[in-house]
Amino acid sequence: MDKHDSQRIKDKIAVIGLGYVGLPLSVFLAKKGFLVTGIDKDVSKITMLQNSKSYIGDIDDLTLKKVIDCGHFHATTNFEDIKDASTIIICVPTPLSKRKTPDLSFVMSAGKEIQKQLQKGQLVILESSTFPGTTKEVLLPILEQSGLHAGIDFFLANSPERIDPGNDKYRIEDIPKVIGGVTKKCTEKAESLYGKVYREVIPVSSTEAAELTKLLENTFRFVNISFVNEMAILCDQLKIDFWEVVDAASTKPYGFSPFYPGPGIGGHCIPVDPLYLQWKLQQMEMSSEFITLSDRTNEKMIDYIVGRTEELLHSMQSISSAKILIYGITYKRDVADTRDSPAVKIINKFKQKGAYVIYHDPYIPSITIEDHIFTNTELTEQVLNEMDCVIILTDHSIIPLDKILRHATLVFDTRNVTKRQQGTSRVVRLGEGTDL
Repeated sequence: MDKHDSQRIKDKIAVIGLGYVGLPLSVFLAKKGFLVTGIDKDVSKITMLQNSKSYIGDIDDLTLKKVIDCGHFHATTNFEDIKDASTIIICVPTPLSKRKTPDLSFVMSAGKEIQKQLQKGQLVILESSTFPGTTKEVLLPILEQSGLHAGIDFFLANSPERIDPGNDKYRIEDIPKVIGGVTKKCTEKAESLYGKVYREVIPVSSTEAAELTKLLENTFRFVNISFVNEMAILCDQLKIDFWEVVDAASTKPYGFSPFYPGPGIGGHCIPVDPLYLQWKLQQMEMSSEFITLSDRTNEKMIDYIVGRTEELLHSMQSISSAKILIYGITYKRDVADTRDSPAVKIINKFKQKGAYVIYHDPYIPSITIEDHIFTNTELTEQVLNEMDCVIILTDHSIIPLDKILRHATLVFDTRNVTKRQQGTSRVVRLGEGTDL
C-alpha cells in the first residue's frame, strides 16, 4: 500500500444510518474532503442514493451527485466497509415503543455490526439522541465483545446530533458540536476529528453529560411549547387573543423567550427525547413532574383541536356528517416528515367520529393511517367550496392562503397564518378567544 492509499484510508468515515441526520452529515463530511461510506439496511434508500436521488429535503440531487461523482461518498448495505474506516459514526433512530419506553434496538444492532468489524485505533461516535448512560451501559459492552478495550484499543464518544430539518439559517458547521468520551483520550480523539470541520467544539466531562445536553435542549422546548399550548386553550376560554399577548410579551428585552402554540408537538426529537430522560429517571425511582405534565398537555392538544372543531361546526351540523380538509400533515413547515405528527392523530380522531376527512400537503403524496390510505387532494376551488371546515395544521411557506380564504366556508387556523388576512371565510384562530 503506497502513502497515498494509506492517507485515503486514514480519512475514511463510515456513517451508519442514512436518515434525517445521517445523510446530511455524510454529505457535509464528504464536501469537507473525507471519504464517506454511508451504510443503511434499507435497500430502497441505498438504491436511490446510488442513483444520485435524495429522499431528504435538505439534500438536493445535484449536491448528492457531486459528492458521489468526485468519489467522496458512496452508499451501501455492506457493513464490512467499516473495517477500512478510521471513524464510525452512528446515526440510527432511537424511537419510543408503544408503551413510550426507549427502543434502542437500532443502536444495539449497529453496535453488533461494528463489533464484528472493529479494528484497533478506530473511533466510534454515537450521535443518536438517547438517555444518559446509553454509550457506556449499552454500546460499550457490545463493542468490547470484540476483545478490544475502549480508550486503549479503540475510542468511543458521544456527540449528540443538532440537525434541524428544514432550517437553512444555520449550516451544520456553524452549530457548536458537543463531545464527551468514555475516557479523556476518547474525548480528545473525537475533538480532533470534529475540530477539523466544525467552527466550535464543546468538550464535556463524560458521555453522560453529552447525552443529557441534548435531552436538556429538547426538554426545554418540550416544556415551553406545551406550556404555551395550554395558555392558548386558556385564552380561548378567557376570550383573550394569545397571539397578541405573546407579541406584547416579546417586546421585553430580557427574561422572556417567545414560544408559539399549535396542534401539538411532533417530530422525532422534541416529543421523544424528554421521555427518554423520564424513563432513565424512573429506573432510579425518580421522575420529572414537568415532563409528565408536558406530555399530558401535548396529548391533550389532539383532543382539544378535534373538540374545538366540533364546537365550531355545531351550529351547522354534526361532526359525524362533516366534511373536513386538513391543510398540512407534516410535523413542521416545509419538511416532508410526518414522524409523530399531531395531524396523523387528529385525522384518525375525526375518522373515528365518522367525519369525512381529506388532506392537502405538497410534501406528502400519500399516507397510511390505521390501515386506511389517504392520498393528497388537489386544492381546487370546488374542493374548498364543498368542505365544511378547513383546518390549518402546518404553516408551509407555500400555503395558498388567499385561495383558501376566498373559497372555504370555515377556516380553523392553529398556526396564526391568517393574521390580518382578508377573505370571505369565517376564520377562527387557535388561542384568539373568538366567541362561537
